[in-house]
Amino acid sequence: MDPVAFARELIDIDSTTGREGEASRWLARHLRELGFAVTEQPVDGDRANVVAIANSTSTPLVVLSTHFDCVPPFFASRVEGDRLYGRGACDAKGILAAQVAAADRLRAEGETRVGLLFVVGEERGSDGAKLANEIADGSRFLVNGEPTESRLGAATRGILRLKLQAEGRAAHSSFPELGVSAIDKLLDALMQLRSLPLPDDPALGRTHYSVGLISGGVAPNVVSPSAEAEVMFRTVGDAGEVRRAVAALESRVAIEHVLDVPPVKMKVVPGFDTAVFPYTTDIPFLTAWGEPLLFGPGSVHVAHTADEFVSIGELHAAVNSYVRIAKGLLNS
Repeated sequence: MDPVAFARELIDIDSTTGREGEASRWLARHLRELGFAVTEQPVDGDRANVVAIANSTSTPLVVLSTHFDCVPPFFASRVEGDRLYGRGACDAKGILAAQVAAADRLRAEGETRVGLLFVVGEERGSDGAKLANEIADGSRFLVNGEPTESRLGAATRGILRLKLQAEGRAAHSSFPELGVSAIDKLLDALMQLRSLPLPDDPALGRTHYSVGLISGGVAPNVVSPSAEAEVMFRTVGDAGEVRRAVAALESRVAIEHVLDVPPVKMKVVPGFDTAVFPYTTDIPFLTAWGEPLLFGPGSVHVAHTADEFVSIGELHAAVNSYVRIAKGLLNS
């Protein structure tokens, strides 16, 4: 199969997270046309994960996996020179196409112990992966696909997402002494956060964070009665250490714990460059599928951008790499 043509058709379907139904049906149909035995696992609405194995009696020991949802906004594919552009070109529909081509080649060579797992929802909480973990069936290795510039991932950071909520008392702004500014409380907490010691790790480095959202107040001439901020930490170890550090802010704000995804250290195999990555993946939610590896063509620096692309040469090379990785794991 031609991974570029396969990727383009899939990219041209809008599968923004929450709208993956058409793409899941397209995937299931085309994988059956290629001769795979396919299972569609409903997630919600018309969204479904897609599992494919070589034939109805095979038991995969190695599973190649990625997601087919994308961040907004959708834009269709185009080819310019050696680059395939489009939403999902590198994150992660191009990767998916390379994995299908690798599994198809291995099956043509008589290797039936390699399967495919494609999930929804990775970009917004990994609900597809969490559900897929319930149907794992004895695989020993999971090769997850994310844009790693064709390097094997040795480790990825985790996520701790917190909401800081400040409460005040409204008053007319001409008499500020009659009120309590929640915005001032929140700003004081955020300034204190900047000075807190945060954990570090020899491989992953120091924990860092970003304040992604701030909201508060009701009008310019009213002392603000409420304010909140959402903070995303990229963790390098046990999130409990970060929680203990930020507990110092509780004299100023209430802290709501929204999301916790642990960092992961992964298996590597000889013959590939390796790297650590600051982002997180579906791997923490797919533990039942076997020992994890991380590999994919493309760069995370262009993922989620208006010029998302993957090199066509790198995409073809990734097919060979997935074949090599799968064979190496099966022979280990």
